[in-house]
Amino acid sequence: MDTIFNAIRSGNLEEVQAILNKNPQLVHLKDDRGSSPLLLASYYGFEDITKAILSHNPDIDAKDSSGNTALMGVCFKGNYSVAKLLIEAGANVNEKNFNNATALIYAATFAQKEIIKLLVNNGADISAKDNTGHTAEMHAKNQGLEISKLINLT
Repeated sequence: MDTIFNAIRSGNLEEVQAILNKNPQLVHLKDDRGSSPLLLASYYGFEDITKAILSHNPDIDAKDSSGNTALMGVCFKGNYSVAKLLIEAGANVNEKNFNNATALIYAATFAQKEIIKLLVNNGADISAKDNTGHTAEMHAKNQGLEISKLINLT
């Protein structure tokens, strides 16, 4: 079971493809932290591995032990191309984790300007609030950003 996760961590596309071609159901496996292969590959920013995993129809919005999805992890890390890939594959831009945070809230918290634009252009709810009652705009202001200016609403 650890083999697929080790192959992902090492960035070995060919090994990941071979494992999934032999045992496609492993796409739904979770590691000891609750991460799926998709979540792990996207978090590490491995675009080719993420594409390979997506070709095996994983649960694109599967959550880890903190309730985070692959898209949330990418927004935290700031990998625009993987975020775009996940959204194009159908990731829910308004999914919430156990703290009611969304991908947009993470992108705003970590000042990921281009990802903020991508999320909003793909239907992210700007008014969503996390457990502290803060919206993405409030988190963005803490980083010196204004979402409305980033997305040309003003």
